[in-house]
Amino acid sequence: MYIKGRYIVSTCALLFFQQALATGMDCTKAASAVEHAICAEKSLYELDARMGATYRKLMSATPIQTEVKKAQRQWLKARDQCADNIGCLNQRYQDRLQVLHGQWIEAVAYKPDDIDRQVMEDLQLRVREMSKEHPEFALERALDSLTLGEVGSSFSAELDQDEQPLFPTTIPKGVTQAEWKALQASDIKGAAESGPTSYTLMDLDGDGQRDLIVETYAGGTGMFHYTETWRRVDSRFIRRAAEIAPETSNDSVLFYTNDRGANQSAYLIGSHGRIYFAYRNGSYGEDQVFLLNPLKINRQVPTVSVHYDYRLTIPRTQHLEDSSKAYELEPSLQKVLANAVTNVNATAGVTGRHKQPLCPIPQSARDSEEYYSYGASYYAIEPVADFPVIIGEDCFVARLINWFGSYDEKTGLFAQLTLRKPEAEGQERGYTVNGRRHITRISTSVGKAEGGAETL
Repeated sequence: MYIKGRYIVSTCALLFFQQALATGMDCTKAASAVEHAICAEKSLYELDARMGATYRKLMSATPIQTEVKKAQRQWLKARDQCADNIGCLNQRYQDRLQVLHGQWIEAVAYKPDDIDRQVMEDLQLRVREMSKEHPEFALERALDSLTLGEVGSSFSAELDQDEQPLFPTTIPKGVTQAEWKALQASDIKGAAESGPTSYTLMDLDGDGQRDLIVETYAGGTGMFHYTETWRRVDSRFIRRAAEIAPETSNDSVLFYTNDRGANQSAYLIGSHGRIYFAYRNGSYGEDQVFLLNPLKINRQVPTVSVHYDYRLTIPRTQHLEDSSKAYELEPSLQKVLANAVTNVNATAGVTGRHKQPLCPIPQSARDSEEYYSYGASYYAIEPVADFPVIIGEDCFVARLINWFGSYDEKTGLFAQLTLRKPEAEGQERGYTVNGRRHITRISTSVGKAEGGAETL
């Protein structure tokens, strides 16, 4: 239990404790070394005040007050061991604030109900049905069948002389006078400081008032697209995460997609009278679809996972790196490479240092680590597996990489097999790998989202 005042261990202290918590620390009554230190240091006093506010918010939101009180009492004992050590006290407060804030977010976050779970299960069944006619694209077909058509009114940001996006200064087409007045009263900005920004008004929660979707392209290293939402509340629009995240924080973003390497997309779908952003995060062998409530804090998210296996092949026709020139593989080499990737699915995900060397380590080896894994990979590609490839009398350490399960009708899975001979510079080789997939398992769960929809 947190006491904004003197900590007294006795069975009759509860009333005093509750009063102290309500009024805040009274420094005129400071008695212990800890209390004097807090009152003498402005930054500590501010942390103490934040602690009280956060604690009260948590207590008003959580149904498990007894556990929170017990944990707070234990923390107070640990805090008091710092005595007048400012650094120790600061760290104790920072750590505890982080814990309390996380618990508070958990308490106020949206809890999926029976309808959400039914939508999740129905999506799973729909994918199963679609797999009968579209075995490679069942998930995409299922999501397309639920995607909402052209709904709402959309308009774009204006650009100032420095090409920075500004909210429109005149009422856009399709916006009512009441909506325009509410928009102007809400100080709405884009989800990023720069980049093209668009706005869409549509009713996301079925209350009869149109809410706001803000989509911003921020570019940068990952070529990010951000999506955030604002709820219409009478004469204003309120940012979805306004209560728990600073306006300038990306924590207010509902999700983002990364166009450099990552295989991510979002579908605005409707099912059972509700609207969701179905956020898909792909990787080799698995697509995860997170059903995000568009206007709530999402902590536990209904999720449909589609698992794949691949039939991998090495095309006879290969292309030189950074060139449009093609060449034909020798049949014997093509056979060796094809055999090497045949068993990749059994070892998918096994990258990094292995327990045993992938290639024999000669007595003359200068760096034995070269023989245990392929090494580091570029962030925009997904390493799938490391394994040995024997060509003639030479052993190569190989790695299969792909672009997070990206898949198309023409080539299926587009991947690459890269080989290097340990401790031999200039011996790297690269070959194109294609794969056709089939679904092996579809599962559902409720838990935290991943990728660009990671929760607060």
